[in-house]
Amino acid sequence: MEQAGEKEEQAQAASPVGQVADEILTDQLSDQLAASSDSATAAQDLTDPMQEVPLEEEQVKDEIDIQIDLLKDPDWVVRREAAITLGEMGDERCVEPLAGALRDGDWQVREVAIDGLGQIGSPAVDVLLKLLRDWDVRKSAIMALGKIRDERVLAPLMQQLRNDEFMEDATDALVSLGEPSLPGLIKALKDKEELVRKQAVIALGRIKSPEAIDPLIEMLQNKDWFTRLTAAAALEAIGHERGREAIKPLLKDSDMVVKMRVERILAKWKKQPATV
Repeated sequence: MEQAGEKEEQAQAASPVGQVADEILTDQLSDQLAASSDSATAAQDLTDPMQEVPLEEEQVKDEIDIQIDLLKDPDWVVRREAAITLGEMGDERCVEPLAGALRDGDWQVREVAIDGLGQIGSPAVDVLLKLLRDWDVRKSAIMALGKIRDERVLAPLMQQLRNDEFMEDATDALVSLGEPSLPGLIKALKDKEELVRKQAVIALGRIKSPEAIDPLIEMLQNKDWFTRLTAAAALEAIGHERGREAIKPLLKDSDMVVKMRVERILAKWKKQPATV
């Protein structure tokens, strides 16, 4: 009897009805697996963009940290390249490390750190203004401020014109700023301190703005011979026709050095056209 039952089951399995049932079941399982796979892919597509953003931000942060660590490398070339990279990144997090690099023992590292702070711009101003109090890095801080077009840098730089030791650096920085420095420098022509007046004249001559012509012409009447001489040289640098005419009376100046300098200026001007 058992053998008969087994034969009956084998017959049913081999029958067309049994084969169709098996194929239907197989198709259903395949459809379920495909649907499950599509859902997983769709879910992954939705989540991937969200995952990429923090990863990219994290990579930037890691790169900044790497470059900050390289600023401590014993090789000055490595430190220099790190300072250049931090400046190019332009991130606010780079300000403090670059400010620290202003104390580096190698001048080439300090130089690129100054440039880097200038590239970062306004976010570096507050840190640099604090560094003006530190004699060891004041020169570098002044130079860096001269690379940043921010109104907050003007008054501190003008103040440094009163400092015998750093007045040349401050003059260079104000010249580097160019046009934004003009109002402060023109006002400084009437400063009570002679040193400040002289540096203002020098800076205006180097900036070469027509706006400075009339104030410089007034300085030709200054009682100090060196100030008159410097004003004449500044007008020479600007090269405007009004400046040429204004310095001619100095051919009769009471100071021989001023007279000789004006003679040379006018002789040189004859060989080149003036601006109008």
